[in-house]
Amino acid sequence: MNDFALLVAQDQNRLLPLIEKELVARFQQLPIHTSLSNLQGAIKYSLEAGGKRVRPMLCLLACEACGHAAESALPGAIAVEYVHTYSLIHDDLPAMDNDDLRRGKPSNHKVFGEGQAILAGDALLTEAFAILAEAKNSMAGSCLARGAGWLGMVGGQSLDLQCENQASDPHLLPIVHQLKTGKLMRTALELGGIFAEASSQEISSLGSFGEALGLAFQIKDDLLDATSNAHHLGKGTQKDQQRGKLTYVSVMGIEKAEAALGQVTQDALEHLEGLPNPQALRAWAHHLTKRAL
Repeated sequence: MNDFALLVAQDQNRLLPLIEKELVARFQQLPIHTSLSNLQGAIKYSLEAGGKRVRPMLCLLACEACGHAAESALPGAIAVEYVHTYSLIHDDLPAMDNDDLRRGKPSNHKVFGEGQAILAGDALLTEAFAILAEAKNSMAGSCLARGAGWLGMVGGQSLDLQCENQASDPHLLPIVHQLKTGKLMRTALELGGIFAEASSQEISSLGSFGEALGLAFQIKDDLLDATSNAHHLGKGTQKDQQRGKLTYVSVMGIEKAEAALGQVTQDALEHLEGLPNPQALRAWAHHLTKRAL
């Protein structure tokens, strides 16, 4: 295990239990409306399906990078993971990416039906903003809205659908990835800085790092989709090619996509200069762009 992998493993051991405990806490009980058990089950199904928890981890580590305890940013970490989980539920629907497998298990709509899956996503999105409202942090709420909204993640998904099965302009490629993946990754990092009460310059640096890292993360996903199998990844593969999606692999080929991944990763790392404690974020950047899953 190299130094980066060791540091990442240490971060996971100390922070993941904190994240996992809080993720489902709001959905554990039905004090009155017991008839909502189907919706509750659908929400918990996706929250408890596992995953890398990249965004909440980066949120907590961004807070530490600015010199504050990770726990200070826990509301932001949970909120951003709720938004990410809702997006996965909706992305898997037949009207979107039409995927039957997620994290090695049947997609939410395959278990609970399309209607309950849509509502589970809606509930998670709403609850994300409830968490930030309860934390009395309007700056965090605005940050999440920008990253998740029509000029962010939702806009990226719209462009992704728009680019299917047509000779799309390859210049749209980085825009799709920056919106669909980069904006929410940016949000996760910025939320960590906001809850750390960091300076505007530090928050901006974290956001730029997050957006570049999100682009690198998506390029790596494109490569994995093209070169791995469903058993290995825990989700369907080769789907991008089947649906005629605009990806780095489809536009550049594998070799040039790998070169782009290296360059974008380096660009991301440069934004960490000047932060009080950037070591963990640096290690995670290397880890995420070299992962096999």
